Order: sequence, then structure tokens, then C-alpha cells
Amino acid sequence: MREDITFPSYGVTCRGWFYPAEGTAPDTGPDTPGPCVVMAHGLAAVKEMRLDAYAERFAAAGLNVLVFDYRHFGDSDGEPRQLLDIKKQHQDWVNAVSYARSRPEVDASRVALWGSSLSGGHVMTVARTVEPACVVAQVPHVSGPMSTKELGARGVARLVPHGLRDVARSVRGKEPHYIPAAGRPGELAVMTAPEAMEYLDLAPDGFDDRVAARFALAIGLYSPGRALRHLTVPVLVQVGLRDRTTPPHPAVRAAERAPTARVSSYDVGHFTPYTGEMFEAFVAEQTAFLREHLTPGRST
Repeated sequence: MREDITFPSYGVTCRGWFYPAEGTAPDTGPDTPGPCVVMAHGLAAVKEMRLDAYAERFAAAGLNVLVFDYRHFGDSDGEPRQLLDIKKQHQDWVNAVSYARSRPEVDASRVALWGSSLSGGHVMTVARTVEPACVVAQVPHVSGPMSTKELGARGVARLVPHGLRDVARSVRGKEPHYIPAAGRPGELAVMTAPEAMEYLDLAPDGFDDRVAARFALAIGLYSPGRALRHLTVPVLVQVGLRDRTTPPHPAVRAAERAPTARVSSYDVGHFTPYTGEMFEAFVAEQTAFLREHLTPGRST
């Protein structure tokens, strides 16, 4: 029943999937618009990297689901390719939510945001703009300085010249200078933690494992966890205590300081939640949280 969809974002076409709810949503009649979960992936990742697995579970629980690729990535348009611009991705979130709310199947007042890794930080930031009913942030990026620290001084020193080179090429109107999104420890890549190559295990055939190198200069300045304390909607923050890609402790601290957030800690790494037993644990908690807070009249 999955439908291929498109929506515009600042003159560029974003593409994704819409999963209609199977059965009846919580406290919703069969002919009444129901809740919708809007989802996007993390750093340079695309929707085929197991977002369909989550979406199928949410749809089976009676929730509509919209999954999309950001501009410049995956099936979405946008040139140059593999350009990760945080501001543009925030804009894509706003436009994706607007599209979801325009659909007749969707109750505009019952939209949830779901993000993982980098998009786990994005949903914290854009929630103040789109005013969702609730938010799920899985192994989220919340602190630029702490993520940069995880790379180590040598890793940062390796990335900075490439980022500057890419910026210089951009100023001159040239094609980006690319670096790998994931690599082994000691290699040139944005993610080089011992677990980083598990990222590629999730990738579909033909996946483009590159990102314009300028992103390496931006990640250390991006700390979306600060937005958590300003949110007034329920937020589920799920962290992996052995996560070496998005350090868990800043996420735990940010959630503990936020009045409407709750944190769940799992003894796993960054990519563990996408498959196997831990996928089952993460998605079960998410489904229960979403059904609870997307139910009309339920106290938040």
C-alpha cells in the first residue's frame, strides 16, 4: 500500500513514501483523518536504510507515515549531489510536515516527528516551528563540540583542510570536494568510530557514500540539544550507551533538563537499533509512545 510521493521545498522536488495507516488509529473512526509520523534519516543516509522497517511497524499500529529524502540526497532532486546543508534540511522538514498535513488521511493536529542520528537533532530544532504533537529522537546528535571531541584532535585536523577546500571551490562556483561519510578509524571520513562501517551495512545497492566536505566545518557548531528545554510537547530520547558516533551523555543531560522529555538508555552502539533484537526493542517503545501521545484528548 506504500505510495511514492513528492513535495516541493524551495523550488526543489523532494521524494519519499506515504504509508497509509493499517486498520484504525487510536480513538479514530475508519473514515476520520488520523495521526501521521514524519520521518527522515541521518548523515548522508537515505530512506532505504531501514526507515521502511520502522514505517511499516507504525502503519501496522494504525498510524499514517511519511518518509522522505532530503534535497541533494537519495531520490530527491537538488544539485550538487550529496550537499549536506543543515539549514536546508530544516526547511525540508518544515515542507514535509506541511505536505503531510495537507493530505486528507491526516489530522493536522496529530503529526509526530521522528529522527535518528543527525535528524534526531533536527527534529528537536524544527519542533518549535512546526508544532508537532510529539517527537521521537533516536540516538540523536545533540552536541557539536562533543561529537567533534569524539573524532579526536587528529581526526579534526584531517578533516578541516578538506572542508576549507570544499568551501573555496563553492565560492568559485566549482563542483564540491567530497569525502566519505563513513570510514575506518584513522581514515579520512566524517564518521570514523570503530562502529562507523556498520553504516554501510545498512546501505542499498548503488549507495553514494560521499558528502561535500564543507559539512565537516559545520558539525562542531551544531548543538540542537539546546532546543529541547524550550519544547512543550512530549519528546522520547533514546540513547545508546556504547554509541561512539553521537555521544550519549550530552543527550541524557539535555533530556534531563527538558520539562517534557524522557530518556531511555540502551546498552548498544549507534547503528544497533536498525536491525535485529534491538530494532524490536526500540521500535516497540517508539510505537507505544506515539500511540499514547497521538491519541485525541490524551494528557501530555
